[in-house]
Amino acid sequence: MESIPVSEQGFARVYRELERLKKERPEIIQAIKDAREEGDLSENAGYEAARERQAMLEARINSLESRMAFYNVVKPEQMRGSRIAFGATVRLRDLETDQEREYTLVGPDETDFVPKEKHPVSVFSPVGRALLGRESGDEVVVDVPRGKIFLEVVDVAFNGPFIKAE
Repeated sequence: MESIPVSEQGFARVYRELERLKKERPEIIQAIKDAREEGDLSENAGYEAARERQAMLEARINSLESRMAFYNVVKPEQMRGSRIAFGATVRLRDLETDQEREYTLVGPDETDFVPKEKHPVSVFSPVGRALLGRESGDEVVVDVPRGKIFLEVVDVAFNGPFIKAE
C-alpha cells in the first residue's frame, strides 16, 4: 500500500476514533457474556446482535490500525507552490459547462471531517489523482464512471488547515 497523506488534525480525529472504539470492547464483551448466560445460543437474538457488533467493531479497529501504519502526516499550513498537491484548494472550470467550482484535496480518511463547503476530494479519487502535479492553466481529463470530464485549472492556493482542531 502506498503512503496515505493526512493532516495533523485528520490524524488526531482518526486516532480519537480508534481510542473510542477500543474503549467499547469491554462493553461488548460483557454483553456477549450476559447473553451467553441466558441459555440456548441458537435462538438468542441478544447474543447474535452482540457478536455482530463485536465483529464490526473489530473490523473497524483493524482497518484503522492497518491504514494508520501508512499515514504520512502533512502540515497543510506549510504547503506552498503552484502545483496541485495534498492540501491545495483548487478552482476548476468545467470546459463543457463553463461552470467553476473549488475543491480541497484531502486524504482519503479525512473527507468526512472537512466542512462540506470546502468540497473535499480525496487525493486518491479519480479527480484527485488527475489533478495532482497540475498547475493553473492546465487542462485535465478525468475518467469517471459516467464518462470523461474536461476541466481547466483556474487557480491553486494553499490556505492552511482544512479541518478545525477540536
